[in-house]
Amino acid sequence: MVKLENIKTKNIINTIINDDSIRIMNAMEENSVDLIFADPPYNLQLGDNLTRPDNSAVAGVYEEWDSFESIAAYDDYTRRWLSAAKRVLKDNGSIWVIGSYHNIFRVGYILQDLGFWILNDIIWNKVNPMPNFKGTRFTNAHETLIWAVKNPKAKYTFNYEAMKALNEDTQMRSTWELPLCTGKERLKGEDGNKLHPTQKPESLLYRVIMASSNVGDVVLDPFFGTGTTGAVAKKLGRNFIGIEKDASYVKGAQKRIDEVTPIKDGALEFSCKRKQPRIPFGSVVERGLLEPGTTLFDSTRKHTAIIRSDGTIKSNTAEGSIHQVGAAAQNAAACNGWVYWYYEDKNKNLVCIDDLRTKVRTEVYGA
Repeated sequence: MVKLENIKTKNIINTIINDDSIRIMNAMEENSVDLIFADPPYNLQLGDNLTRPDNSAVAGVYEEWDSFESIAAYDDYTRRWLSAAKRVLKDNGSIWVIGSYHNIFRVGYILQDLGFWILNDIIWNKVNPMPNFKGTRFTNAHETLIWAVKNPKAKYTFNYEAMKALNEDTQMRSTWELPLCTGKERLKGEDGNKLHPTQKPESLLYRVIMASSNVGDVVLDPFFGTGTTGAVAKKLGRNFIGIEKDASYVKGAQKRIDEVTPIKDGALEFSCKRKQPRIPFGSVVERGLLEPGTTLFDSTRKHTAIIRSDGTIKSNTAEGSIHQVGAAAQNAAACNGWVYWYYEDKNKNLVCIDDLRTKVRTEVYGA
């Protein structure tokens, strides 16, 4: 058992603590971790053992850690561990909690009761779900993740461009198609059976950690299990703290993490347009890259606008910034004019004006 004497984060990073998560989080430094991923007990309330039509047993979750006397007892437990998690989370950090229909609605309610601000709920659509053997309900093919911060004003990390790149340069949506943890990735116990009944796939944690943390950040998992969070964090150049009560899980997780090879520093880099210096469209005009009077087009040549000497543009129906006129052309609330508008080169081919922004940024900032 770890001594409860104001545990310093620097002393426990990249370690697994074999202890109770609430006890440890309440002893840790306040505001000391950048990201929390929590896979708490679901309180599945399975009752009788599940069987297939041939009467063979289904490997469900019957472990003691998933058993609670009542819904009220589960709510009390959830409130206590979430309160402890909020205490150690940095003001601009974020938390992810995963669950199923058995518990996620109660978790969301308690999160809001505690003052957390929910950013998204993500649907993890399992491409290979366990079937409903009795045919009495729809196949339960998804789980829900809630992504939240401590308050609405938190300046949390969201690596939007990295997520877009992972999704073939298309904005990533809140529905994720990912498989269950199977095959070689699944940890086995000494008896040859799966070590943990609800081990999460590394692909899921890869996306969570890439989306909401930076290299060198500290990622806490208070229900560490077989260490998926730690393994992916190590691979992606983050630090981790794992808390897990079951010694057999700790042993398996430690062996797994020891075998992980971190990605080399150069390969951890990714573009982030939001962090790049802001360039006004007027800079393109004043440098002579596009002259006043030049016509801009949308990608279909349906809409046009004329560049004016002050860097604004004017169409038949609107005038203002490249963003304002682009939004008006589409009858939309907002528009990124840099990627909406094009100009013609000498061969009458359309070229995105964002190429010129990149050129100016390189000239001015070298990046």
